Amino acid sequence: MKHSQSHAQFLQFLRHEFRFSDAEIAVVHRHQDLDNGPLSIMLWKYGLITLEQLSHIFDWLENRIHPSLIGHI
Repeated sequence: MKHSQSHAQFLQFLRHEFRFSDAEIAVVHRHQDLDNGPLSIMLWKYGLITLEQLSHIFDWLENRIHPSLIGHI
């Protein structure tokens, strides 16, 4: 699975599962570029998700995304 395809699937998951809007995701992306961290961690760092939700994201990533790409999305 390609990185861009994996990233698109991850964004779709965030929109569906957590009801994030494109605007909210764009804000986190800007912070991600500044902090140079995975999107999932940025969501937690800025208080947009709980630790339980972060764990749910990690479970989803583990089950759907190639392990070499997890740290990038």
